[in-house]
Amino acid sequence: MFLKSLSTTDRVRHFGLEVAVAGVLALSVATVAYAARPNLLDKTDTKPPVAAPVEEVAPPPPPPAFECGNPVPGEKINSPFGLRRMPWEDRGRLHEGVDIAGPVGTRVVAVSDGIVIRAGESASYGRYVEVEHGVGLTSFYAHLGKIERGMKKGAYVEAGKTVGRMGSSGTSTGPHLHFEIRQDDKPLNPLVFLNREFATAEDLPIKLASYVSPRVRLATVSEIPESKKALMEAKAAKGKKGKDGRVRQTLKFQG
Repeated sequence: MFLKSLSTTDRVRHFGLEVAVAGVLALSVATVAYAARPNLLDKTDTKPPVAAPVEEVAPPPPPPAFECGNPVPGEKINSPFGLRRMPWEDRGRLHEGVDIAGPVGTRVVAVSDGIVIRAGESASYGRYVEVEHGVGLTSFYAHLGKIERGMKKGAYVEAGKTVGRMGSSGTSTGPHLHFEIRQDDKPLNPLVFLNREFATAEDLPIKLASYVSPRVRLATVSEIPESKKALMEAKAAKGKKGKDGRVRQTLKFQG
């Protein structure tokens, strides 16, 4: 009876031990599972990474409406815009541009981006190129010794690109460039525009450039064009005749 009872007790203890072991195992599994699960309370793990603040960069300013360089860099104007009387003329007339003297073959460049609207040769201006700049203004380059290859109507030309070479073609008093700026075929004083830029078309100094001084300047020339020498000699002879009809004085020219 005691042995039977003891056997039953052993079985109970054994069962209890199994239960305890099972409980420990279950607890261990639960602990591992708990440790492996996402930490829902840790909100920093669920937030996307915060991007570094982006510094705002101001957009670049728009390009100027008109930027005007110098058609003959390094050379100076020797005959300005305004009323001028040539030695063979009786009265002054408007010199519609500026003259820039220099050696034959000196590079002549476009003062701004544009489209060639004319290129050719005339009796007065000699070889010339005219460029339109898109703000109602055109630039004109005359008395060229040579027109650069490719400078023909419709060609695009960038500022600083060669349009021709300095010469003395047409009715010219020596190697130089005759340079004009016009608006709707109205001549403007180029000196107001050279080496300047204008943000908008409204900034263009049209009124200032349109001003013409009433002073008439007698031009000093280095050469008399062959077509004008005979005219000057005839006028001089007519003015110097005495009562007897003889010519008292004639003019001499240095070529």
